[in-house]
Amino acid sequence: MPWEAFALTGWLLVAIAAGLHALLKLPDPRAAWGWIAVTLLFPFAGPVLYVLFGINRVQTRARQIVQALPEALRSPDHEDAREQTALRDRLNLRLPLVHTGDTVTGSPLLSGNGIRPLSNGEQAFPPMLAAIDAAEHSIALATYIFETNRAGRDFIAALERAHERGVEIRILVDGIGELYSLPRAVRLLRRRGIRCARFHPPQLLPPSLHVNLRNHRKVLLVDGRIGFTGGMNIGSRYLVEQPQSTQAADTHFEMTGPILSQLATVFSADWYLATGETWAPTCWDTDQPAQGESICRVITDGPNEDLDHLRLVMQAAIGSARERIRIMTPYFLPPPELEATLTGAALRGVQVDVLLPAKNDVRAVHYASRHKLARMMESGLNIWYQPPPFRHNKLFVIDDDYALIGSANLDARSLRLNFELAVEVYDEAFAASLHTLFNRSIDDSQRLTRETLNQRGALERVRDAACWLFSPYL
Repeated sequence: MPWEAFALTGWLLVAIAAGLHALLKLPDPRAAWGWIAVTLLFPFAGPVLYVLFGINRVQTRARQIVQALPEALRSPDHEDAREQTALRDRLNLRLPLVHTGDTVTGSPLLSGNGIRPLSNGEQAFPPMLAAIDAAEHSIALATYIFETNRAGRDFIAALERAHERGVEIRILVDGIGELYSLPRAVRLLRRRGIRCARFHPPQLLPPSLHVNLRNHRKVLLVDGRIGFTGGMNIGSRYLVEQPQSTQAADTHFEMTGPILSQLATVFSADWYLATGETWAPTCWDTDQPAQGESICRVITDGPNEDLDHLRLVMQAAIGSARERIRIMTPYFLPPPELEATLTGAALRGVQVDVLLPAKNDVRAVHYASRHKLARMMESGLNIWYQPPPFRHNKLFVIDDDYALIGSANLDARSLRLNFELAVEVYDEAFAASLHTLFNRSIDDSQRLTRETLNQRGALERVRDAACWLFSPYL
């Protein structure tokens, strides 16, 4: 058989095998069609791309992991019925949303939490470093990116001091996110004797080269008494008051109270997945005292048993909106179901404000988003472009009493491919603080109009539409 025929036969067999795998394994017919086309239209390269980007290799066995966790970190199967009934009486107007959260997470709402917004690295990093320096027993830190510039070195130095005091430390860094900075943070921390792990690092043997399925969660927990979560990684780029080439404005959150137990459960499950080690912080108080008025619940989302949890809660929250919906996100490519819910809310008279960065650090996402915005604006959505620095905030507020905060963006990467963490917050005072932030941001922003979009040239429109075609993978 001539080598050309042999190569053609080999390609067809590989392409058919990859296409059948996509047909049988992928949950979304649009994704299955797309990958089948790629495997057939691009000889050899198509199946390779599918292997690298299209296959979900993550099997977390989430329920088994939770059962393996120490008792202090498990959410009880049945919370105190009187307490849960009292909470539902307080949240009477949001009962369908509460029920959605109950169903998709299986976790209870927890009252008595304190939450403090922290703007940018100038406000977030000092209390995080102070908490590490005050640690007596345990520190758990998970982050997508851990830069080793000045801000990152401050964290490494604080962690080294805590290690020398005998504090038990666990650091989890995403295997791809770590590559953003040289030298590698994990290497520097391990030199100091600090226990670290990488989440799904790329490696040649055994082959593990996938760049999707990243752990995008950000959590810092200290002694079971204070925690931090939100959208902020560790690095100098978040110090926006200092002149530098790369800046990212963002909001992080300091948390106290019973919600720390749910955050710790998420970290412990991720640590188990990365290391096979069951771990819980020492001196963990199973009965966290009340620290504030916020009613909270952690929502995990990822390409595993948690898939679509966050999207379903967002849809329920949007459906419950009576007056206004406010969204701030760096990447706005909502899936069709979420887009339909948003436009439906606008059509029934709810004010919907979406704040996006005027200049995005991922241009393809910016272009793809512009292709969708005109249609959404016709339904009544208000789109605002925020001036530099790049806005990395991830905020979602419904009316005057509900908010979602955390690590997730409104795009397919966050809602389908990444492991994300969000906290839903029922609290009028906290929602008011976020509305104040939104109001300041809108005052500095420029509203996008259909006329502005219509001024795009033909080549710009084609470019934006072409990027939109690849939006499920951006």
